[in-house]
Amino acid sequence: MYKIILASNSKVRKEILEKNGIDCKVIPSNIDEDIVKMSLIKENATPELISKNLAELKANKISLKFSEDIVMGADSVIDLKGEIISKPKNRKDAFKILKKLNGETHNLISSVCISKKGYMIWNYSEKAALTMKHMKDNDLREYLDKISDEALYSYNVYQIEGEGRRLFSKIEGNEDTIMGLPVKNIKDYLRNLV
Repeated sequence: MYKIILASNSKVRKEILEKNGIDCKVIPSNIDEDIVKMSLIKENATPELISKNLAELKANKISLKFSEDIVMGADSVIDLKGEIISKPKNRKDAFKILKKLNGETHNLISSVCISKKGYMIWNYSEKAALTMKHMKDNDLREYLDKISDEALYSYNVYQIEGEGRRLFSKIEGNEDTIMGLPVKNIKDYLRNLV
């Protein structure tokens, strides 16, 4: 399959691609996601639009520098009843986020954008619904104590392929999407790319 550039630092996204036979080189875009999110939130953008825009910005930025390559950008957003939940800045912040999600159903939206010569040539978004169990504060702290800083800051507040699975009573959606990359649709697109 195609060799592509992944405009992301995410080890999990790289693993998903490689597990599915998509060879990739990693070149992080290093865009300031918070500035973009805040601007889009002020414009009343939907969570899906925020996720798509961030994926596109990442892909286009790297695609401008490597114009002959296919570049993939991806982003995931947690949507709790219309409120965007961003990655935690520290463990205190992570605890507050878990308290907010506690006992609630939220949507996780993962978007992907493929760009060439600085322009988007394809994008796709997919949604999963996750219902978190009602948990006591001590259970939430115990969970956070088991999570490394890298996992905590890289995968939002939960790592569904690891310890995070036990936080949920119900998960509806594709696991690769929840981990940040709707890979089936990417494979279908790349297969038809001439």
